[in-house]
Amino acid sequence: MKIVSTVAEVRKYVKEAKKQDKTVGLVPTMGYLHEGHGSLITKARETTDFVVVSIFVNPMQFGPTEDLESYPRDLDKDAAFCESLGADLIFHPEPSEMYHEGFSSFVDMTVLTEELCGLSRPVHFRGVCTVVNKLFNIVTPDYAFFGQKDAQQLAVIKHMVDDLNMDIKIVGCPIVREEDGLAKSSRNTYLSADERKAALILSKSIKLGNETFAAGEKNAKVIIDKMTELINSEPLAKIDYVKIVDRLTMQQIETVDRPALLAIAVYIGKTRLIDNCYLD
Repeated sequence: MKIVSTVAEVRKYVKEAKKQDKTVGLVPTMGYLHEGHGSLITKARETTDFVVVSIFVNPMQFGPTEDLESYPRDLDKDAAFCESLGADLIFHPEPSEMYHEGFSSFVDMTVLTEELCGLSRPVHFRGVCTVVNKLFNIVTPDYAFFGQKDAQQLAVIKHMVDDLNMDIKIVGCPIVREEDGLAKSSRNTYLSADERKAALILSKSIKLGNETFAAGEKNAKVIIDKMTELINSEPLAKIDYVKIVDRLTMQQIETVDRPALLAIAVYIGKTRLIDNCYLD
């Protein structure tokens, strides 16, 4: 496995792989990798011949008061993890490599980015779409792998690929959870011991919402109200949003009569965590 930091190096190794008729898989990450990322790398290894993992804490998707500087980083640990899972190449650029002086081209999207995290973090998806577009242009993968934990991001990327006629297959992979149900996240490292226990309210409320729907409840407000009451019972939790949206448009719906996404964002102390499930 090789670790490179420049666009030219990535293109060199990908070109060599494609000359050998190898299919290329890309796993875009911000590093501090865990088993959730590992499931994406494993799926890429099973699906493609040459696996590229990008590790880049993208400044463009962080707002001015968000955790860009404190976001956890550990390249040595990440590299060992990637190698153990069979990755072929890590692309770990500096921000100056991705955004040269005078950079002024962006990828924006409407509708899908106006709800959920897009509403709470207004610059976020512009940064996501721009950096993923750049990674796709740099790596030219046949497949790219994203986790369902960031379900809105997954929907946005699929829509962008379709809109812009990109010849890339987007593969969504299920949420990976801790044994007690908490969704794996790099930001879980921010939590104190008490906050870690309190964070279980996210997966508990998702389970409650899913069970309420499975029992026959189709009224979105009823499902949301039950979840909200449960989350508010945890003193360390502060709700950002609890919503049910159309899975294609990411717009809120009143009745769950189509493929839907139940999504939440909750602050545990100062740490913002997300979780979700599909309602079919």
